[in-house]
Amino acid sequence: MANTQNYEFCTARADQAAEEASEAILDNVRDRALRSEATWRGLAEHARGVAEEREKARVEKQTREELDA
Repeated sequence: MANTQNYEFCTARADQAAEEASEAILDNVRDRALRSEATWRGLAEHARGVAEEREKARVEKQTREELDA
């Protein structure tokens, strides 16, 4: 699913930013990488939530259709 891929992509970017932060020598570079990591993690959690809500809606729709049949 697209949202699963989006979650995985965002998580991978967050992990990459965390690695960059841990390797940074300059404070401003580390801070930038940490801000980036936080943003990517937030986007990943949002994507996960959207995927869960879509699945919930799909199951509810399927249940309604089965009851109407």
